[in-house]
Amino acid sequence: MPSQIHLGDIAVDVIRKDIKNVHLSIHPPTGRVRIAAPERMSVDTIRVFAIAKLGWIKRHQKKFREQERETPRDYLERESHYLWGRRYLLSLVEEEAAPAIQLRHNRLVLRVRPGTNKDLKEAILYKWYRERVREAAPPMIEKWQRLMHISVENFFVQRMKTKWGSCNDERRTIRLNSELAKKPRECLEYIVVHEMVHLFERTHNQRFIALMDQFMPKWESYRENLNRLPVRHEEWWY
Repeated sequence: MPSQIHLGDIAVDVIRKDIKNVHLSIHPPTGRVRIAAPERMSVDTIRVFAIAKLGWIKRHQKKFREQERETPRDYLERESHYLWGRRYLLSLVEEEAAPAIQLRHNRLVLRVRPGTNKDLKEAILYKWYRERVREAAPPMIEKWQRLMHISVENFFVQRMKTKWGSCNDERRTIRLNSELAKKPRECLEYIVVHEMVHLFERTHNQRFIALMDQFMPKWESYRENLNRLPVRHEEWWY
């Protein structure tokens, strides 16, 4: 069961795991703090670690809380939607045919059957966004496999609540957030590289940063761009 430690008015959830290193993360929607710690690590040691990271925690909580949020979508005519960082206005077409989505100039045309409710419209768009990432990611992965001299066995795309991506270094797979289809393409490529670097180094330590600097010298500007963009309520900056 998780426990808590308190650093002034900041509550930190502590999760005990069969791991070697301490992992610190911030979670939506209020910047909740979590530390995953080795099972035998003492509470005092965890507290000292958290105090040492207090400045980092406060800065990132502030950034997260101030980040612009997307307003909830109702899937109505002329509502704003995004693809690869570009804004489109929604056009609804009701017809007795299979659902479909088309881009026409500055319009995102959503064709649905008459009476289609909001949840189903959202599901149709989610599937469409997921397919856009599934199409865009393979050439990026192939490019960086050649540059890094490393292989990715498989990749997956899904809606993720707290991360833009993840990596399983044992299975050599990466997972990408379908919401990346709404951001500029360089944001997707940054996350692809970020997760592939985790095949060399699991944690965000100095070696990880050095590898990111080596492979993608402008990675920090891409990260800042991603973190400045509007996000869904449940998403986390990365």
